[in-house]
Amino acid sequence: MKIHLVLADDHPALIAGIKYELAGIRTLDVVGTANNSTEIVELLARVPCDILITDYAMPGGEYGDGIMLLSFLRRRYPDLKIIVFTSINNPGITHKISKLGIKSVLNKVDDVGHLISAIHTVYAGAAYFPPVQLSQGQTGRADTETTRQLSKRETEVVRLYVSGQSIKEIAEQLHRSKQTVSSQKMNAMRKLGIERDADLFRFAYEAGFAVATDWHPDA
Repeated sequence: MKIHLVLADDHPALIAGIKYELAGIRTLDVVGTANNSTEIVELLARVPCDILITDYAMPGGEYGDGIMLLSFLRRRYPDLKIIVFTSINNPGITHKISKLGIKSVLNKVDDVGHLISAIHTVYAGAAYFPPVQLSQGQTGRADTETTRQLSKRETEVVRLYVSGQSIKEIAEQLHRSKQTVSSQKMNAMRKLGIERDADLFRFAYEAGFAVATDWHPDA
């Protein structure tokens, strides 16, 4: 699985920082960057994109910014998944964005682990909001009886896998063979009735596994 991403922000240094943080994640591929709405639309016309990660306030483009831009993108690209990455902390704006069908709004001060989890979760078709919003009951949780089917080791492997680590990296970190880790992942998916990795990411988010507050690039 490769998730194709477009990054949009009017601060080149921030884009460079995000690209650096995402570069080591095997499931992610940044296929282009944009500095305003004009560049976003031109880029989306040229390259395949699964998820657009865009700033909210980004003046200077032909198609505006904020709600105007997001509404336009939802109309023109109804299948495009969007994550809004912003420094604005306003519940009212977040509510307006979510009403457009956009399933993730992240603050730029959040740990990069939340962005990585959000990408995989949104790609799988679920919504992702920061843990402070989760604690306020704004999203669902998977049935705890379902999660109890997993052994401690299976749960551990799922947590690491949805944080972006490969089977090989998990095996090295846990001092197990790749075959053992792969088997534990497959056993977990079988118990959960899941066949695709995308559905595993979605389940992990709903179960609270995908909030990777301690993730770092060298993990």
